Amino acid sequence: EFSAIVLGVLVFLVSQGYSLNNGLGLTPPMGWNSWNHFACNINEVLIRDTADALVETGLAAKGYVYLNLDDCWQMSRDKDNKIQPDPIYFSSGMKALGEYIHEKGLKFGVYSSAGTKTCQGRPASLGLEDIDAQSYAEWGVDYLKYDNCYSTGTSPKVRYPPMTEALNKTGRPIFFSMCEWGVEDPWNWAGEYSNSWRTTKDIRDNWDDFLYILDLQVGLEKYAKPGAWNDPDMLEVGNGGMTINEYEAHFSLWALLKAPLLIGADIRNLDEKYLKLLLNEDIIAVNQDPLGIQGSRINREKGKDGEKEVWAGKLSENKTAVILFNRDSVEQNITASFQAVGLGAAGASVYDILEGKELGNYTLHYNATIPPHSCKFVRLTPYEIPEPTPEKKMKSWYW
Repeated sequence: EFSAIVLGVLVFLVSQGYSLNNGLGLTPPMGWNSWNHFACNINEVLIRDTADALVETGLAAKGYVYLNLDDCWQMSRDKDNKIQPDPIYFSSGMKALGEYIHEKGLKFGVYSSAGTKTCQGRPASLGLEDIDAQSYAEWGVDYLKYDNCYSTGTSPKVRYPPMTEALNKTGRPIFFSMCEWGVEDPWNWAGEYSNSWRTTKDIRDNWDDFLYILDLQVGLEKYAKPGAWNDPDMLEVGNGGMTINEYEAHFSLWALLKAPLLIGADIRNLDEKYLKLLLNEDIIAVNQDPLGIQGSRINREKGKDGEKEVWAGKLSENKTAVILFNRDSVEQNITASFQAVGLGAAGASVYDILEGKELGNYTLHYNATIPPHSCKFVRLTPYEIPEPTPEKKMKSWYW
């Protein structure tokens, strides 16, 4: 009981005056992160080549502008406790790397941990937040992913706010991505201190893990808003562990959830079908919609006919995005009721977001047959169904 009281006092003291107000993340961030594909095997040549590829593939032009180094760029500290990059793999230094990235019109992201070490045992930032934040600002860093390894057993509510304050003090707007894995329900408190917060463990590139993480997002939609986003972890699209249909579902649902869209594949050698998916302007538009309303699961049916779901989210201009999602290994017929998804009208014109084509006008609901492990992603534009004229009413009654 005493330790709980002490923790409560610490959290109260830490919270006084610590709040993030950097004006960033009014829509979810988009870009690339090194971890999912390369893990610890990164170097400055890879990062420069990836910067080139973001521009050359057209990804940057679609909004993927954050180029984020994950763990393993750092190696030591100097006599003044300033963090130093690996002298072999980042021999040009972080400032020069940041300048190269900025010259491409991109933004520069780095990684640390609110602990004594990073997850890969490199120097981390606990107790050295001011020094590290100042280094990041001097290098031109635009994004910080802040992990939760080697935490000393202290609550994230105590360890994360000091980095918020340190970033504020630099005067440089730096997107702050908290990565405490959903340990202490960050959706309840992290919006004051960060621009996004991880809701789960790391994602893995397979269907079952994707479903596991997806299910943990249910109910979190009310906590997301412009400048403060739930983060179900990075994209696996293109890493090879799922089929193209499964990646379409993964990407579509992450977009609807207003998740950060951070590519985790090697974009220097990305198969054309994955690149086409990631460049889909209509999917990106759902994610970047200025209302910033996170989508939610509207319906789930699990029975002898299989597992199927309907997800939906409100968009600008009174439109609604809807996903018919087949979780099962057999074909499913799925229906989205216009009333259930909150359309506010009996009729809607339906646009296929994945295929990029109009599907026509529908009344009361939209229905489609969905292949296994697949989805149909549509945008509904409401229209009022005119009342029948008295003459039509009489003809209808007569016949």
